[in-house]
Formats: sequence, structure tokens, C-alpha cells
Amino acid sequence: MNKEKLLFLDFDGVLHPTHFAGESPFSKAHLLEETLAQFAPKIVVSSSWRFTHSLEKLQKMLPTVIGQLIIGATSSAIIGKHPRFQEIQNYLDGYGPVDWRALDDSHWEFPSPCPKLIRCNPNTGITDKQILELQQWLGQH
Repeated sequence: MNKEKLLFLDFDGVLHPTHFAGESPFSKAHLLEETLAQFAPKIVVSSSWRFTHSLEKLQKMLPTVIGQLIIGATSSAIIGKHPRFQEIQNYLDGYGPVDWRALDDSHWEFPSPCPKLIRCNPNTGITDKQILELQQWLGQH
């Protein structure tokens, strides 16, 4: 039986460069849309945007394909070693068997190495390299 696939999605440094002055937010989101539409993984927002926007607002702000796949967000922030990784682990506690990846630029928030991390460059956001890595993972049975 295939495990359900969950994608933990960061925004800053992924869907747009971390410093996106002059660019619109989510300027790179279109690169993700086709892959996500094809494989339809469930998405959990792990971005700090979850602290300033409701889940419903985030779903409406994002391109439709991405917004429709969002099922939730990680909860309260964790201070300490590998905080984003710990937030994801807390979300997964009691979730059941799942195959997950994090699309994130904050590699210091994960243990090293972390095979579950699809690392983006904060200066560019997501590129074809991460899309390919995502497609390979999503295409596995």
C-alpha cells in the first residue's frame, strides 16, 4: 500500500525570493502548479505566514491549484535546535504512516543531512532543480 504524501511548504525563499522587493509575492508559485496538479499531494503550510494569515486567507492568496491542496498548517513555533523540523514532527505525531518532504530554504532549521528536505536557494526561490526533485519523489510508489 502506498503511503500518503504530504508536502510541507514554506513561502519566503521558496514561492518567491526571501527579499522580493519590487517582485510580487508568490512570483515562483507558477513553477509548482503543474507538478502539484499532476500528483496532487496534500500540502501543509510550514511558512511563518501561518502566524499572520488564516488558513482560508492563505488558500485564497495562492494560485488555485496550490490553495486547493492545502489541508492545514503546522502549529506554534518552536525555539531551539532544528525548529522547522520539530514543528513538522509535531504535526506528524499521530497522523499515521506518511511519506513527507519539506520544500524550504531554511536548511539550518533541519538536521543535516535531512533527506526529507528539498532545499531552495533563498535568493532565487524554487527553480527547475527543486521541481525535478519534487517530481521524482511524487512519482515514486
